Amino acid sequence: MDEPTRPNDRRRTGTAGEQDDTGTPSADDSWPGSLRPRAYLLFGVATLLGLAHHLDHVIRGNHVGWPITPEVNPFTYSLLIYPLVVGGFALSLTGRAGSGYWTVVMTLGTGMLAFFHLSPWAVEPPADVILPYADPAFGYLAFAILLALVGVVGAGALYSLRLWVRASA
Repeated sequence: MDEPTRPNDRRRTGTAGEQDDTGTPSADDSWPGSLRPRAYLLFGVATLLGLAHHLDHVIRGNHVGWPITPEVNPFTYSLLIYPLVVGGFALSLTGRAGSGYWTVVMTLGTGMLAFFHLSPWAVEPPADVILPYADPAFGYLAFAILLALVGVVGAGALYSLRLWVRASA
């Protein structure tokens, strides 16, 4: 007996190469959840880059807060992204959240990363990422990871917005 589908169920029902409910070719019918594999890949890469950036904070020892030090600061609040990501993956894989959720999370993430690291009002400007390292190559690597993080999170925001708009049409 076939499982009934809910009106807002975004799971694909055709075969690979056919069009899904957003009008674009489906990649794999067996993929679980409400998003395309590319979206999960973008969000996963962003999460790994975020972990690398937080590890960089700890290694260079500046702009670090709780739970590493007793001080609560932007570093501490930035760790809240991980429960949002884990919860988002769980909800998306079970079809209870989708591109709208990720558009909001990734857009806010991009804005916060750009504001705190790259804006004229940056709390942690590029020099604070690059200069603490004795070897400039490590500082530039840390900054490259930060730029990649901003780029991938921004790409994730745009891609999830595209999926959200197509699903709403």
